[in-house]
Amino acid sequence: MPDSGQGGAVGDRSSVRAFVGSFTSAGGPGVVTADVDAATGALTWTGATDAVPDPSYLTVGTAESGPVLYAVSETAEGAVAAFDISGEQPRLMGAPVPVSGSGPTHLSLASGHLLTANYGSGSVSALPVGPDGEPRSASGVLRHEGRGPDPERQREPHAHQVLPDPTGRWVVSVDLGTDSVRVYALDPATGVPAPHTETAVGPGTGPRHLAFHPAGGHAYVLGELRPVLTVCRWDAAAGQLEPLAEVPVLPDDGHDGPSYASAVVTAHDGRFLWAANRGHDSLAVFRLGGDGEKAELVTTVPCGGHWPRDLALDPTGTRLYVANERSGDVTWFDVDAETGVPRRAGSLAVTAASCVVFA
Repeated sequence: MPDSGQGGAVGDRSSVRAFVGSFTSAGGPGVVTADVDAATGALTWTGATDAVPDPSYLTVGTAESGPVLYAVSETAEGAVAAFDISGEQPRLMGAPVPVSGSGPTHLSLASGHLLTANYGSGSVSALPVGPDGEPRSASGVLRHEGRGPDPERQREPHAHQVLPDPTGRWVVSVDLGTDSVRVYALDPATGVPAPHTETAVGPGTGPRHLAFHPAGGHAYVLGELRPVLTVCRWDAAAGQLEPLAEVPVLPDDGHDGPSYASAVVTAHDGRFLWAANRGHDSLAVFRLGGDGEKAELVTTVPCGGHWPRDLALDPTGTRLYVANERSGDVTWFDVDAETGVPRRAGSLAVTAASCVVFA
């Protein structure tokens, strides 16, 4: 339930809604729907469904009938599911579809396909999406090869994210196990990705997520195993990623415990970037310059809970929402327009929260 005094009545619908994924295996409610107060950003719980186990990551698409919410099922078997979100709570549109991979942690839409990054099997799957919005059986599975220097986390590939580039011509996949980012070309006839290039980042970085600069010429790769942000040049004509510099995501503040960066988001106007740090339990604030070529760590602020797994910017670009997995909440922040520094404004309790998206 929300903090006392936060949000309006359950039936008071706003034009924007938030959807929160969670780990049902850790007591989470599954997929949660919440209204977003346009004036304050406050979330009000309106419904939930546990029809799919461990819907840890979500994305929104559009079908002939309207918007559709997609979720991975982060299980050993690995599946995706589509939900009708026209009502107060998500409604499962059909049986979950296997992704032919294990432990999918991320998904996105590109060229009429739902793409999943399968952490357990170290692969990327492509599933065609029908006009009704429902995913079909996988039409392609791309298996990664390689390893990294960490003997526990990098003995084999672990694809952690897959998303299209700003032009929609390419797909990039971030692999924690191989310290690399793979670029795929989208087949214009089938929509299935085909291997194009692979770019290495620093050994032992354990890259987890990537975000593009709004101008499209740069990208930022966030390391989970080593707390750095790798600034890269992105050549959309050639489909080539070029690392330029590494910037720490943690301040030299004496924190002596482990910290694992998780999510990275760029501001709509390209002036700022934010990264979430689990363990340090903070949000790192970066100032971007040189059309995205330079990133400077300005400060960190508490994430409002424990173990921030995901970070999302609302459609207006004025608020950040953090899914704090271990404290079981989604906390929202007002972003200072001049400095980019977030200020905590409220929270909604969601056990084992893992992801936030808007529609």
